[in-house]
Amino acid sequence: MDLNKKLDQFKKQQANCQSTLAKVAASRPPSSKNSSKHTAVTPPPAAPPSLQPLKFSNDTERLQHINSIRKSAVGAQIKRVIDLLYETRQVLTAEEINEACYVDINNNKGVFESLKKNVKVNYDGRRFSYRSKHDLKDKNELLVLIRKCSEGIAVVDLKDAYPSVVNDLQELKANGDVWLLSNYDSQEDIVYPNDPKLKIKVDDDVKQLYREIELPKDMVDLERDLFKSGMKPATNTASRKLAMQVQGAQQKPKQKKKRDFSKRTKLTNVHMPELFK
Repeated sequence: MDLNKKLDQFKKQQANCQSTLAKVAASRPPSSKNSSKHTAVTPPPAAPPSLQPLKFSNDTERLQHINSIRKSAVGAQIKRVIDLLYETRQVLTAEEINEACYVDINNNKGVFESLKKNVKVNYDGRRFSYRSKHDLKDKNELLVLIRKCSEGIAVVDLKDAYPSVVNDLQELKANGDVWLLSNYDSQEDIVYPNDPKLKIKVDDDVKQLYREIELPKDMVDLERDLFKSGMKPATNTASRKLAMQVQGAQQKPKQKKKRDFSKRTKLTNVHMPELFK
């Protein structure tokens, strides 16, 4: 083993050093003052260091995890990289991606070529970043985009614009800036601008459906249907009728007094002289 060879080499080096020190000490002449009192003593050779037990890495599970990622399918590795780019929203090199999610792009041609062609990834020749369908940064840019699309935008196309886009949509709806409606056919939410000045194009089949709706002739029935649909009508015909009935019962019509003519009353038609010509 390499460890045993290194240990033997270390022992030989120690022995050579000890022999060299001994020769140097022997070649020096003894001092005149200390020759009678002291004798040269050769220090004993240093004991070889004790053999330390070899410590293996305790990160075996992490290494196995990395190995399983790099052996996984190309599609799974691409998804891992796109998820990383979406969550961080940073521009990363292949080395930084490898450190973050253990996908070795440089040594996997299939992953590298697929990432360059992916519609969700930007590649500038050296670094990778996430590409959303709409390049938005905040709520103001979101509102500007919605107002440009009078026919509405699918919420699913906005969700990856930036992390807090869903919360901003709810705030715009609460402020009355947009309408957030559900498409019953596709079960998707559509956001529309709340601007009465915008001209909205309506299909002919929708217009025909609108014309075919038969409305109640009585306003009371119409208001009742609006309440059932969860809408509050602007008028309240039933209350108004009841108030008129109460007011009519309280006010009795005044009877006109019959005019009596006495004998002294002189009836003339002086004001109509043309009748007597």
